[in-house]
Amino acid sequence: MLAPMSGSDRSMRDRVRLLYEGRSKRATRFRYALLIFDAVSIIFFLATATMPLGAELIAADAGIAVVILADFACRLWIAENRLQHLRQVYVIIDVLVLASLVAAPFLGQGWAALRLLRALRLVHSYHLLKDLRRDVRVFRLHEDAIVAAVNLLVFIFAMTALVLVLRGGQEPGLNTYVDALYFTVTTLTTTGYGDILMTTGTGRLLAVGIMVVGVGLFLRLARAIFLPAKVRQKCEGCGLLRHDPDAIHCKHCGREIKIETEGSD
Repeated sequence: MLAPMSGSDRSMRDRVRLLYEGRSKRATRFRYALLIFDAVSIIFFLATATMPLGAELIAADAGIAVVILADFACRLWIAENRLQHLRQVYVIIDVLVLASLVAAPFLGQGWAALRLLRALRLVHSYHLLKDLRRDVRVFRLHEDAIVAAVNLLVFIFAMTALVLVLRGGQEPGLNTYVDALYFTVTTLTTTGYGDILMTTGTGRLLAVGIMVVGVGLFLRLARAIFLPAKVRQKCEGCGLLRHDPDAIHCKHCGREIKIETEGSD
């Protein structure tokens, strides 16, 4: 049983919750700051993926780990159902990333590659998606393509990390992060040059997973790019969410809709 919170504790918890879930400008800026941190940390992890784990890199990882841990603790603190919160995918990802940041100096570069799972946190929050739809017109017009591209890149990074951790040094030609990235991309695109091969059951199952899921994500991105774009604008009559960018009336119920545009010269 959790001890009952005092009035001051509850007040602080409510203020933190408003930062993560509120609609104020302050809350929006806070969520954008978290998004920028996620993006910068992912870029840093990518840039240092092939670097040896020296003292400077370990110190930088420790600093990032502190921020991730603080964010993790705050989200857990404000959660109404903490057990359910801990079961969410992005929370499990945070735990894995934190574990990799702590374990990498002792277990080596292969485990450090799991830091790239942090990419799965991009655009994960419902509240952040609402902020982007409201504030960024490019995102609102091309949401499907942007989200599909992010999902594909995230999948590539995540599978590269898993390939390196599970099979690095155990398959011919698969020794570094670059080798794992090369294998993942050639497998996903079904190119298969044959210079890196999986010779074990585990490796071949990984390759099958990369092909099946990766091709699906790639086709989803192609569909989002080449099919006519839809704008997310909820119809007040029937609730239809997707409309053509130049739509004046809802195709489902005929009600007038007002989609924000920049006008014409």
